[in-house]
Amino acid sequence: MKKSIVFVIVLLLMISVGIYLYYGVVFKEARNIALEMPDSNITATTLLKEYDANPKEADLVYLNKTIEITGLITKKTDSVLILENTVFCLFTKKIKNIPKNNIVTIKGKCIGYDDLFQEVKLDQCIISKQNN
Repeated sequence: MKKSIVFVIVLLLMISVGIYLYYGVVFKEARNIALEMPDSNITATTLLKEYDANPKEADLVYLNKTIEITGLITKKTDSVLILENTVFCLFTKKIKNIPKNNIVTIKGKCIGYDDLFQEVKLDQCIISKQNN
């Protein structure tokens, strides 16, 4: 009788810990890129050159890391800036008061290289510095 009670208690404990860990991973809060220090500061053209030269090595350096990219805005939509026609920067909020053909520094999380569009993609972007 005591063995079965101990077994049930241990089983319930293991299930509880499993549920706690599952929800801790699945419902983990997103990173706050604005508060993170960038791992790298690089220009948009240099970043693309590194990805063109060796995508696997560039992924080791930049993938899922917070980086700052400086470049000329070549395309703009409500929530996307494209720098030097090579770096796609997705913002969480609408972008206002930033003209095209302006040099900016953007901080974001690198999510890798898109072979189809031949551009490096960043998400959770914020503008660190704007040069007029």
